[in-house]
Amino acid sequence: MPLGVLDLVPISSGESVADGLRKTLDLARHADRLGYHRYWVTEHHLNPSTAGLSATLLTALVAEATRHIRVGSGTLQLGHRTALSVAGEWGLLDTLHPGRLDLGLGRAGWHPPESSVTDGGPSGERGAGPDGAPAFTGPSSPYPRLVSSDLFALHRLLLPRNPLNSPDYADQVRDVATLLDGTHRAGGLQVQAIPGHEAQVGIWILGRTAGESAEVAGQLGLPYATNYHSSPSTTADSLAAYRKAFRASDSLDRPYVIVTADVVVAPDDDSARQAAVGHDRWSLANRTGEPTVFPSPKEASAYPWRPEDRELVADLGRSRLVGTPRHVAAGLRELRDRFDADELLVTTTTFAQSDRLRSYQLLAEEWRLPKSLDV
Repeated sequence: MPLGVLDLVPISSGESVADGLRKTLDLARHADRLGYHRYWVTEHHLNPSTAGLSATLLTALVAEATRHIRVGSGTLQLGHRTALSVAGEWGLLDTLHPGRLDLGLGRAGWHPPESSVTDGGPSGERGAGPDGAPAFTGPSSPYPRLVSSDLFALHRLLLPRNPLNSPDYADQVRDVATLLDGTHRAGGLQVQAIPGHEAQVGIWILGRTAGESAEVAGQLGLPYATNYHSSPSTTADSLAAYRKAFRASDSLDRPYVIVTADVVVAPDDDSARQAAVGHDRWSLANRTGEPTVFPSPKEASAYPWRPEDRELVADLGRSRLVGTPRHVAAGLRELRDRFDADELLVTTTTFAQSDRLRSYQLLAEEWRLPKSLDV
């Protein structure tokens, strides 16, 4: 099974946004040499913990820095853009990097408080929190501090749903797909998105719950990626909904699934645990709507944890794979088998870039990825 990289584009304490971007390009080149199959970047706004502001711009930078690895968005927030702008921008990238692009589409746009998500139904999973956590709202939210934060309010004010978009998410995805494959019509007229017409861009749907994203991916016969790394408790239901809704398409005759996983690999368990220090504090800050740079081990150790804080990130601690190459590889195989995944996408976030590079190298060697000799 191929492995891919999910890069949250973190900024560590004492670093600048430029430092975060340089680390991403360094890691992308590293992953290309090691034989990883995909390199996806995330998109977050108004968030000092990450340099991942624009999935499109980051994908362009990563594509220029690499030669073989597929590059793309995990996820591009579709709701506050237009289908034509997305098709045009990714069509432009495709002219320079044909056949290497993955356009992962997510539903962006924060719900107003009255839009409670309780059952994963049509009103669910409209966007993602600052760390990629589900942006559930209303009294049943698992992250009430996030919902009441200033960051949440600013996202609602500054990233509203684009009124030019169809209110139906499936129609938005169809619009992007038909603009890219050259079959789109508007007002009775044939549309050729230039650039973008007949671009070789792979379209993915990303989601977390058994909500609309999973259903749309299945109904349209598209591959689906779900975020075990940020929402482990919803992964099984999300995949079950996708597989139940799946209908074969021209591009896909059976369900195709990527599952993400949070890992830290080191030569021994103690080194791995030390490299992973800081992740819970970073995740807590994101889940409370008060994102901050990735802390140093000293800063993380000094944080005064409260029981309610520990509980808020307990699911991530239980699902994260930290240890030796053999231990982490075994955990990934178990994850693959549990969810019947076609691919895994691993994300590693550490304070030190050297720990991050080492983690991906040790995992690639244990997984026996085919190295790219001409990179």
